[in-house]
This record gives sequence, structure tokens and C-alpha cells, in this order.
Amino acid sequence: MRAMSLIVALGWLVAAVAVRGAERPDVEQLLKHEIIGSVLPLAEVQRFCETRVIRMPEVKTADGWCQQAERIRSAVLERVIYRGEAARWRDAATRVQWLETIDGGPGYRIRKLRFEALPGLWIPALLYEPLELSGKVPGVLNVNGHTALGKQYPPKQIRCINQAKRGILALNVEWLGMGQLRGPGYGHDRMNQLDLCGTSGLAPFYLLLKRSLDLLLSLDHVDPQRVAVTGLSGGGWQTIVISALDERVKLSNPVAGYSSFRTRAYHFKDLGDSEQTPTDLATVADYTHLTAMLAPRPALLTYNAKDNCCFESGYALEPLLDAARPIYELFGRLDALRHHVNHEPGTHNYEQENREVFYQMLADFFYPDDPDFRVQEIPCEDEIKTAEQLAVPLPEDNATFQSLALGLAKDLPRCEALPKDEAGQRAWRRRQRRRLAQIVRAVRYSVQPIQRGQEEQPPLHATFWQLKMDGTWTVPAVELAGAEPRGTALLVA
Repeated sequence: MRAMSLIVALGWLVAAVAVRGAERPDVEQLLKHEIIGSVLPLAEVQRFCETRVIRMPEVKTADGWCQQAERIRSAVLERVIYRGEAARWRDAATRVQWLETIDGGPGYRIRKLRFEALPGLWIPALLYEPLELSGKVPGVLNVNGHTALGKQYPPKQIRCINQAKRGILALNVEWLGMGQLRGPGYGHDRMNQLDLCGTSGLAPFYLLLKRSLDLLLSLDHVDPQRVAVTGLSGGGWQTIVISALDERVKLSNPVAGYSSFRTRAYHFKDLGDSEQTPTDLATVADYTHLTAMLAPRPALLTYNAKDNCCFESGYALEPLLDAARPIYELFGRLDALRHHVNHEPGTHNYEQENREVFYQMLADFFYPDDPDFRVQEIPCEDEIKTAEQLAVPLPEDNATFQSLALGLAKDLPRCEALPKDEAGQRAWRRRQRRRLAQIVRAVRYSVQPIQRGQEEQPPLHATFWQLKMDGTWTVPAVELAGAEPRGTALLVA
């Protein structure tokens, strides 16, 4: 069996099968013959992914890092987020509608509103507003993760209430797929339908965050130098993404929300939904870069020691600190990079201890001259509202990932017609193959076959091969040959 060139996809099983005689050997047993084992395929996938994640650049000055950070920021926005129709969504005029105001509790009220993340996609939100406002005060964007309760999630309500009771404007926004935006059309895997249409599926997630910041900063009393973002889990992911890419965020506290792509290659529970591992991001930046891009702004990385969901502190935190510390040192701001590990309960949470560490960050960086700023939580459990009380009316035809994709699909280019003549058909097929190869980024490997055994089951002779693909992949193959073969069939499983 000679060396050959093949275009292969990971996980395919190649079997060259010759025509056999009338007898019926146990072909199934031959195909089950172990050739590469169960460890090697996963190890090759891990190595392939881990080695292709872009590394932190070497920089020696704060100015040098600022140049790198701006290059990365521009690349992520233009190449990953604003692809296709997303650039027009970014530039489109969007609306904010203020609705009813309800009583909150002592010292604050709750204003209901909705805003468009992009034209036709309305996001429900709540503004926790102190009753007595004067001058400029901090504003905090509170985002939530994967909870069916969405913006009504009690720990999130407690966080927003405590901010308002401290004189802070707290914006509580709904997340796609959660709370009032639950439903099949908002499932996070549906974002891939946008990618299939040539538009970034990540864009609606990012535009939701960007418009939230726009809204917060449009409020008369919000101090643009004291704007923070915080959230748990998927909210932690939202926090690092918007904080790294939008410098209007002045303080960031992601809670159990992300880890390096290199970490995720070995800790599968960190892989997350599609938005957390979006198309092409790892070719531009890792989450280590995004963490370092917070510098020199205050950042608190909160993780849980026994996290039963994802991003355990024992393996997720240190690679991020290793990347960010040298950058904060270049700015002389190592004091602004902080981390906290929660041990009790230590599970996936943003409970009181984690919240109080956040309040301490607010005290240290937004209220440094106020000795009366309270970092202990203010009890407010009896002020938690139901989902019905916090519901915000939404249009019945509110856009979804699916409706956006269907709209995009109408204008997709259609395949050129197949010519009628044979020469034209051959040329047409060559063009289509080239286009498909570009889309899937097909790689042509040189293949080196290594024989790993033989077995006789008359009238078949089986030869077991490992096909080495340029040292990247090892594909198992079984060659079955009869006594008088009349042809060759290639079966790919």
C-alpha cells in the first residue's frame, strides 16, 4: 500500500473493501478489530486544538501592550463579531422604550424598559433606581447566566437591590434564551444558523451588551468613570467579553464564567455553549488575552473551589492570572488585579460571600474616600419579586435567532446552474469543490500507511492499517481482500 494524499475529516473510519465470494465471514468482527485504541484519538484532538490557540505576545512596555490590545480588540470585533449583516446591525438606529415604574423597597424603585439589541430584537430590562439621586453616581450592568429564571434569579435581584440601596444605578438585563427570552428560537445553538448564513452568530450576544452599556451611560446621573459589569456563569462570560472589548467598562467582576481555550482542551465541562467558543475567536485571541486587556482597569476574578458546573478555581484561575499579572505590572497597577476563590459553599454560585467581595471592589475603586460605604450585604430577601411582577411586555413578533437566519437566507447567493454539456459540468464541479474546500478549510494531508496486523477469515484476508496524516491525525483502516476481487469499494464511516 503506497503513500497517498487524501482529504479527510477527523473521526472518519476508512475501509478499503474488495469484492468477496459467496461465503459470509464475520465482517463486523473484522471491522471492530482495535487499531488505534481509545486514548490516541482524543489525545490528537486535544493536541490539535491546544497547539493552535494563539499565545500571549511578548511585550516589554505598557505602550507596547496598548498597541497589541488595540490590534486584538479590532480583530475580534471585525473578524469575529461584526461579520456579514452584523456590521449593519451595529450601525443601525435602535430604540429604547421606558414602561411602568413599580415600587422596589426602602430607598429605591424599579423602572421597566425594553430596548433593541438590533432592529426587531427587543430585550427586557429593569433599572433599579435610588429614590434620592444627585450628581453623578456609579452604574452597574448586571448580567445573568444559564438560568431559566433570567433576570428574576434571586441572587441577581439581591445584588441589584444592594447596589440601589448604596446609591448606585443598577441595570438588570435579560439574556438571550433565559427568562422572558426562553423558547426554541432563542436557544444558544441556534446562533449557528446565523453563521451558516455568513453572519456572526455571536453578534446578537455582543450587541445586547453594547446597547446595555449605551443605555446605562445615557442616564443623566451615571458617572462614565464609574461603570462596572458583573455576572455569574454565562454572565461571567458576558462580563469578560464586553469588559475586554469595550473600554467604557471601568471595573469588571466576572464570576465563574470562563477559562482559557487551552484549559478547555482538557476540561470538557468548560466548553460551554456556542457563543463561548465562537467561530474563529481562538485564531485571534484566547481568554487569556481578554483578561489581560482589562489592564489597567480594576478587575476581580471570582471562582469557586468546588464548582459543580464549570471553571473550577483549581485549574481555571491560574492561567488567567499568569497572563494578566505581567501586563498589570507594566502599568504599575498590580493592586487593581484581584481574585477571590469561594470555598463555602464553593459550588457554582454568586451568593453572599462572592457578592460582598464585589461590594468591596466598589468601595475600594469607586468610593475610595467614603469610609461609610458598606461592604456587608444589606438584608433584602423580603424585597425579592416574582417573575410576574418583573415581567416586561414584549412584541409578539420579537426577533429570534431563527427568524433572523430565515431573513438572511432569503438573500443568500444561489448556486449557479449545472451546465448541460460534459465539459461545462466538469468545470462546474471543479469550481464548486474549490468553494466548498475554502468554506470548510479543507486540508490536504500526505498519508503514510503503517500495517498493524492481518487476519484470515476465508475467503477474506484482512489487513489492519494506521494511516498517519502528516503527524497530525491517525486514522484506522481495514483492508478486506477476497481471493478473486473484481473491484474496490471505499467505505467511510
